Amino acid sequence: MRRRPLLLAALAAPAFARAQGFPSRPVRLVVPFAAGGIIDVVARILAEPMSRRLGQPVVVENLPGAGSSIGARAVARAAPDGHTLLLSGAAHAVLAPLYPDLGFDPLADFAPIALLGDQPFVLAVHPGLPAQDVAAMLAWLRARGEAANFATTGIGAASHLAGELLKSLAGVAFTVVTYRGTPQAVTDLVAGRADFMIDSQTLLAPLAREGKVRALAVTTPRRSRLLPDLPTLSDSGVAGYAASSWQSLQAPAGTPAPILTRLAEAATAALAEPAVQARYAEAGVEPPPAGDAGAFIRAEAAKWAPILRATGARAG
Repeated sequence: MRRRPLLLAALAAPAFARAQGFPSRPVRLVVPFAAGGIIDVVARILAEPMSRRLGQPVVVENLPGAGSSIGARAVARAAPDGHTLLLSGAAHAVLAPLYPDLGFDPLADFAPIALLGDQPFVLAVHPGLPAQDVAAMLAWLRARGEAANFATTGIGAASHLAGELLKSLAGVAFTVVTYRGTPQAVTDLVAGRADFMIDSQTLLAPLAREGKVRALAVTTPRRSRLLPDLPTLSDSGVAGYAASSWQSLQAPAGTPAPILTRLAEAATAALAEPAVQARYAEAGVEPPPAGDAGAFIRAEAAKWAPILRATGARAG
């Protein structure tokens, strides 16, 4: 009768030993996007305070490309010892439907550690549109249909999916116009060649203050700290609407639980630092959603995959 507990203890011993000595060298924090984006900003804000708590440097490494799949693949194939981590974003939840031949499973091959932040999007229109609020905007879209232009940086991008969710929940139609980058999309919105877009609050808030665009609502379930006067889309007649650019910390699947716990504690403590909170506020990053990181990511994948599949989009 005692064999099974003894066997379990023997199997757990190597993992416990690894956890006791963790970290034994610098921790590699892979950002699967280019430097300068919001995912990279969050990584660099958290790297130093996490380093202090772990007793080893946390080194940010950018591995961009293929919608974040290159960096994610590198972490999925790394040793599950806590020394290689992924700082992923909302794109992680749609990798599977967008890239059918990934060579790894974005859910099964990772151990979520913690949610790190959330950046609301803003629904903004060209000032020439007659819509002064969301209700008028939806009425305008229903009248215009496919003649209305929605600017986005690419099929499958979080901002594009936010637009598709608006279509689905509000029962409206419009033409999606893709751009090579956000600057080009914003230029056309300001010039009136695009009617509206849904994108980062840090990008669109300054333009709204200058009167170059009209901000109508934020996309998160709660109001933004950066734009507290803007209502949410959910409270403006699009019930259940929620979309944002979130960030999470993940390790390769199979990483011992004590190591995951130590990493989660380091991340949580870093997020509580006043200096980190101040830098988050400057970057327009809100506190992370409450709840379990793994459950949240699985729910996001289940939510967005059907919407992406409905567009017929595939990478490449």
